[in-house]
Order: sequence, then structure tokens, then C-alpha cells
Amino acid sequence: MDRTEPRLITSVERGVATVVISNPAKRNAMTTAMWRSLPELLEGLAADPEVRVLVLTGAGDTFCAGADISTLRESAGTAQGLAVEAEEALAAFPRPTLAAVRGYCVGGGGQLAAACDLRFAEEGASFGVTPAKLGIVYPASSTRRLVALVGPGTAKHLLFSGELIDTERALRTGLVDEVLPPGGLDKRVEEYVRVLASRSQLTQASAKEFAGGRTDRDAHWAAEARGSTDTAEGVAAFLERRAPRFTYTTAPTR
Repeated sequence: MDRTEPRLITSVERGVATVVISNPAKRNAMTTAMWRSLPELLEGLAADPEVRVLVLTGAGDTFCAGADISTLRESAGTAQGLAVEAEEALAAFPRPTLAAVRGYCVGGGGQLAAACDLRFAEEGASFGVTPAKLGIVYPASSTRRLVALVGPGTAKHLLFSGELIDTERALRTGLVDEVLPPGGLDKRVEEYVRVLASRSQLTQASAKEFAGGRTDRDAHWAAEARGSTDTAEGVAAFLERRAPRFTYTTAPTR
């Protein structure tokens, strides 16, 4: 395969799935085919019981510069619909997700990063939400997600102006969770996802739904807890001063 061909590269190692956005000729811009393939790719990873955490990142020194603008000439509505489907599939992934950001995280790239549970960025990264530069109505679901992350004031600043913000402001406003010095992102992400992979998926999955505002699954998670051995294992491991061996595995949310 041509390494310069726009594509999503996937690997799974020690419980961590990594999805790399790769389109080097266009700063990892997402093509129509890439948007279309992401939900199916995520569905396959969600069905894999070995996957405990998902990391989304970009090839080289850029996360994602947005949608490939040439696709908007064909049909802006179709392209936007595919982007929203991909974003929602990422948001619904049943295990913890983390965007590892360096370089540009703009437009559709920002949508994908916002759909992840957490965002770690390397100093020097730039963030922007740019539909006002193209005369595009930003999707309601994407707008609500952005507001939930950064508040209405910063969301309006980003959407009204299309201006880029740096990692300092992104951290201050809640758009990113950690900022790492140059060269420190990969090591920190590797260490952090190793911690996530060792924790209880029962706790993580229920917390992800509750934090996301879902209010109809209390009884479901109470039943899951009663049927799981994770609590007993966690308590026993604590008392025995050993690492717990959690066995609960999440399934895609319905």
C-alpha cells in the first residue's frame, strides 16, 4: 500500500488500540472515505474484548487539519453528515478514549478530539473550530459537545471567529486535559493508557455513561455490578496488597 495514501491506520497492543489519521499530503485532513470508514473500524475494535483503551492520534507532527476541503465541493451536506456519524461513533465507543494531539487540531480534527473522553496535547499544538471561514452551519450535536467541554463563551469565540488557540488557552478553558513539553507526549500517553487498561471496565463504562448525561441506565449498571466479580476482586486485591485482576468486559452501548 502507498504510505502517502489517505487512510486510518489501526494497531492493538497490550489492550490499547491506536488509530492513526494519516494523510500526509494534506496535514492529515479527513477524506470522505476516511470519515465513512471510521464508524465500522470503531465497531470492530469495540467488539474486541482485548481492547481496553483507544488512542486517536495523527501521523507525524499533525493531529488533523480538518476535513479535506475538496470533498465539500461535491456535497457539503453529505460530507458533514459523514463527519457527524464518525464523531458520534467515537463518542459512543464503550471504553475510554484519548486524543493525543500535536500540531494542528482544526475543524473536523477538533470534532474528533472533542468526541474523545480525554485530550492530551504537546506544547505548540493549535486548536480551532473553523466553519465560519467556510460559511458552514456547525452541527448541533457538535456544538453542544464543544459547549460541554469549554463553556458557551469559549465555544462562541471559537465558532464565531474561527481563530486558532494555543495549548495554554486550550488547557485553561478545558479543551485539553494535559499539556506535555515537546517530546513528552508519547511517553505520557503510554504511561496513562497503561493505567487505564489496568482499571475496572465496569467502573469506567458506567462513569462514561453517567458523565455523558445518560439517565436511563441506573438499573442496568446496578445489575451489572451485582453480576460482576470486579468489586470483590478490587477489595480483595487492596487488602492483599496486590494488583487487581478485573474481568468485566464492556460491550457496545445500545
